[in-house]
Amino acid sequence: MRDGKFVVLCVDDDQDLLNVLRTTIEANGYLMEEADSAEEGLKAYKKTQPDFILVDLMMESVDAGTTFAKELRVLGNQIPVYMLSSVGDQIAQAIDPAQIGLSGVLQKPINPKTLLGLLAAHLK
Repeated sequence: MRDGKFVVLCVDDDQDLLNVLRTTIEANGYLMEEADSAEEGLKAYKKTQPDFILVDLMMESVDAGTTFAKELRVLGNQIPVYMLSSVGDQIAQAIDPAQIGLSGVLQKPINPKTLLGLLAAHLK
């Protein structure tokens, strides 16, 4: 939390998506930090201490998001981490998200109401 607002870290290499997420997140009273790679995401995580994380599955490598989630788990992360993917529904059925340190998997493009519902449920 910063300045009385919860901080959402969004890690994705698609700047257009980050812009859409920022509009939705900040218009609803949250702060957003962003990173465009898993490596930058880890740096931002350590620096900003976010309250919630959204991470893309495929960035600089096919499984960059999965690697990012596993690294967070090694660091002892306790905050919600949701993976974004254009094949999110299929991934959610094929894996146990908790096994790799995820709270869940979301289909891209993400529905703003779904995102806001998750934020409200996790950030009280």
